[in-house]
Amino acid sequence: MKLFTRKDNPAQKKTYAYMGYDESEMRTTVLEFEYSYGVEEYDLGTAFAQIAIGTNDVYKTSAAAQQAGAKIVREAGPLPGLDTKIVSCLDPDGWKTVFVDNRDFEKELEPAAYSCRVTAMPNLKPLKG
Repeated sequence: MKLFTRKDNPAQKKTYAYMGYDESEMRTTVLEFEYSYGVEEYDLGTAFAQIAIGTNDVYKTSAAAQQAGAKIVREAGPLPGLDTKIVSCLDPDGWKTVFVDNRDFEKELEPAAYSCRVTAMPNLKPLKG
């Protein structure tokens, strides 16, 4: 995988990495990895938080998810400080899925939105299992 972007967020004590298998974030599936400061080890079963999927309308997606029986755990709307609209729900087995507005996410991917770009993340530790 190629590291597209790394964002440090000291206020939340987290580092985010965005990775994928293409040359451009705009042409591939992008995975977001999150490292919490001070966490020395992640175990299988506790390291996975959620999967995010792009959608053209988080409000319609929220309604469809509810109609299909999903439990909404974060109502559709913008995230504070980012203005990216999302909706978060749990499937019947309790796994979280976040639906992210495609246009808002594309704005987040613009190079001006990031303070730095790097090619390695030496502070991240691999999962054990």
